[in-house]
Amino acid sequence: MTDKASQGAKTEVTVQPIRAATELTDVNGVKVSLEKRPERIVCLVALCDDILTELGIVPTATNSALLAHPAFLGEDRAKEVDVIPGGFIAPEVEAILSHKPDLVIGLGDTHGKLAPALKGATTFWAVQPETWQDGVGYLRDAAALTGRTAQGEKAERAFRTKLAKAEKTPSDKTALIIYGSDENFGVATPEADVTASLFPKLSRYPWKSRGVEGAYSLEEILAQGVDVLFVETMSFGGADGKLSEKLAKNPLWSKIPAVKNGDVHEVNSEVWAKGRGTRSLGIVLDEATAALR
Repeated sequence: MTDKASQGAKTEVTVQPIRAATELTDVNGVKVSLEKRPERIVCLVALCDDILTELGIVPTATNSALLAHPAFLGEDRAKEVDVIPGGFIAPEVEAILSHKPDLVIGLGDTHGKLAPALKGATTFWAVQPETWQDGVGYLRDAAALTGRTAQGEKAERAFRTKLAKAEKTPSDKTALIIYGSDENFGVATPEADVTASLFPKLSRYPWKSRGVEGAYSLEEILAQGVDVLFVETMSFGGADGKLSEKLAKNPLWSKIPAVKNGDVHEVNSEVWAKGRGTRSLGIVLDEATAALR
């Protein structure tokens, strides 16, 4: 059975009340101050799209493809949301400001450099989620700022209930999440990846962060006897094809138990790798627990 120590404390299902506020210090200590409740919100990170969908808000503009997923707005409605040019790494400041946003939400280590250019014109909120608890915390913070407190509490309760149910019957199987666009893949670890932070509660997940330089080899993965493999194919511009198909060229790949037994799951990377909020993580729980049975 799964190592109980690695699961950590049991997930608390009780949700504390959320109080509306125009100023707060967020889950990671960043101060956010608004003159009024934001109505026009621009999302530069998929966590923002995830949270706003949970709160019943459609972003004014986005640079994520998450909204097209059927569990979010779906393809047709998502097309009605303007897209910020420049992609995730370098969204165009002029395009952001053209939407006259009350609030812009971006990833701290990627979009923090935009903050000076936005200052005076709008409020920039830099988020930096690292665990599922951060995803919940940011949902609560956004619910407070937008006044959607009941929606925030409902979404948090639904997610906590789902996670608490999943962790009651963890799988004996060894799971692994890998990501990448070619043979140079990465392993998602609980210390550095929001989705992976759920997995010690769901299965045997013996993967630890090795910092920026550390990478796992296929030899090491083979040695762990991975039973169920989840693959996040990242597409960067011209890259095409599935990561699992590219790794299949390596003779070691076919020796991994999950590959032998047809238990390799190509998952939606918008949801699994980028969403990082309660709606995305709820989808991950559904898909992961079904695959790990």
